[in-house]
Amino acid sequence: MKNWAVICFFLFTSSSVIAQVEGWSAFAKTKFETKYNQTAAEYFLMPNFPDDLKALIGKEVSLEGYYMPIDVDGNAYIILSKFPYSQCFFCGGAGPETIAEVTFKVKPSFKFEADQFIRVKGKVKLNETDLEHGNFLVVDAVLVEK
Repeated sequence: MKNWAVICFFLFTSSSVIAQVEGWSAFAKTKFETKYNQTAAEYFLMPNFPDDLKALIGKEVSLEGYYMPIDVDGNAYIILSKFPYSQCFFCGGAGPETIAEVTFKVKPSFKFEADQFIRVKGKVKLNETDLEHGNFLVVDAVLVEK
């Protein structure tokens, strides 16, 4: 019986880690095309989400990464990056598939520090057209670890 408990613990924690990795891995499968936006009069990288990522819409995922100190109007959400600030999409040349917008179910009562490593879980939502937001969103999120 003791071995069974150890095996169950290992399987539970391993699947949790795998789910976190798969979140970023699923985002990484997204192909981006440069398209002209008439309203903004600029070219933007627009996503073409793969079917396996679309299948995650509304499903709970875990992501771990680094808090990005990006000013968000009204602090409605945070930006989580797969990489630290110096290597992130905004400053370090990583792609848009390495950041996610995270909207918490209940806003944390404290402020995150730049590059603070955190883990969240929430529901996947994808954005193909709204230039005011990222392509990968995690909504109804809860903080798992800070």
